[in-house]
Amino acid sequence: MAYVVAVDGGTESLRAGVYDPSGACLGQASHPYGTEFAPGARAEQNPEDWWTALGIATKAALAKAGINPKAVEAICLTTTSCTVVALDAEGNALRPALLWMDVRAGAEAQAVLATGDAALASNGAGRGPVSAEWMIPKALWLKRHEPHIFDRATTIGEYQDFLTIRLTGRRVASLNNASIRWHYSTARSGFAASLVRALGMEDILDKWPPEVAAPGAVVGTLTASAAEHVGLHAGVKLVQGGADALIGMIGLGVAKPGQLALITGSSHLQFGVSDRAVHHPGLWGSYPDAVYPARHIIEGGQTSTGSILQWLRRLMGGTMDLDALNTAAARLEPGCDGLIVQDHFQGNRTPYVDPLSRGAIIGLTLAHGPEHIFRAIIEGISLGTRAILDEMAAAGFRSTELTVGGGATASELWLQIHADTSGLPVCVPASGAAPSVGAAVLAAHGAGHFGSIDEGIAAMVRPGRRIEPRPREAARYDEIYRSYRALYPALKDVAAQSTPRRAPETASRSPE
Repeated sequence: MAYVVAVDGGTESLRAGVYDPSGACLGQASHPYGTEFAPGARAEQNPEDWWTALGIATKAALAKAGINPKAVEAICLTTTSCTVVALDAEGNALRPALLWMDVRAGAEAQAVLATGDAALASNGAGRGPVSAEWMIPKALWLKRHEPHIFDRATTIGEYQDFLTIRLTGRRVASLNNASIRWHYSTARSGFAASLVRALGMEDILDKWPPEVAAPGAVVGTLTASAAEHVGLHAGVKLVQGGADALIGMIGLGVAKPGQLALITGSSHLQFGVSDRAVHHPGLWGSYPDAVYPARHIIEGGQTSTGSILQWLRRLMGGTMDLDALNTAAARLEPGCDGLIVQDHFQGNRTPYVDPLSRGAIIGLTLAHGPEHIFRAIIEGISLGTRAILDEMAAAGFRSTELTVGGGATASELWLQIHADTSGLPVCVPASGAAPSVGAAVLAAHGAGHFGSIDEGIAAMVRPGRRIEPRPREAARYDEIYRSYRALYPALKDVAAQSTPRRAPETASRSPE
């Protein structure tokens, strides 16, 4: 029997799983790492923590699977996207990574949009959005504010690229990451050379990995030292993966035009598959060939979703009983006795693309308890998803169901509220964690078990349950949704004026 290893490097931990070609997960393990937050919506991680976590989690997953590591044929990585690293010639980090949710580069994002370059056509037909989260704004921030780091860097890439270099010694970017966050396009000449020249940072073209490989392509084999670190052998193939949420589409079986995926976790991402290009203000994409050959991906996203519940847990001293809160919240009526939450705790990704927007809880009274706030957060996040689906419909993309993966699938309440607020049936595959399953499909495809990603999906992704929207609750949420949409214009100026002024820039510490 042959096996593959799927790795999912997330926001809070790295998870590794051992799969067989039927899609069965034989063993999995995870290892956590921390994030440093700072004023100005900054968030950083130490890349060495990812490398440590990869070794610990992979070895533990192999031990749980109880297999001979020599039977593993391939490994595939999926990681957070636009988590930007600056590396020296040996692949060591020159500073902490700018995590995907770090939006310090707001001014740089505006500078990118102001160029009017043709590469921006995939973002609202050139009218935006351009997010402060993305590669080019973050790289431009480094060049402007930490030129000593930018100039020293041999490689400016992503979380995925750091692990690729560590595992194989090769500098190869993922077509998936580059398409969705670097303005790379297979429909053009690749990297956005004219865009970076217009920004005065054409030297980054020599710092980005010189090769780009599509999901499912073989990048190389593990070096002897890397194989020892993860408990495998040097003949194991590294198969190209990509952004955790996009690879999660594969794990959900969302591959046909018209299908729609909702990836949940610390953030929410909405991805539709189209057989044509779709460009619309307030949406990202569409991206040709980013996941599947000859198909386009249209994207929406919410920066803070599950992370808001983690914030609530911290406020409650870490004592939040999720089961008890879910039970109590399920007894409440839609609207939580007058509470509405705006889910922009770390800015808004889409449809407003406003890094200065902030979260809000409206309608609090002394009669409200933790269960009201808990449910109102879930409702606010779900209504934020509906706002994005409405923008997709305005662009001409509509789906008849919502396929969901990630953390929200552990809560029947959350799934039901998503169905009720969107008015769409919610489907949850039985295959488990979508990014890991997607990485396993790619690894098996790269190892030669399947002739295409679609064949791998048919063999490895298992159908699950379906949650229908409830007419009475859906009608009530239609009313609440109108109030939710009124919050952003009402609070926009207040949030912008109350955002702390940027402190003087100081050199960031190097990772230990």
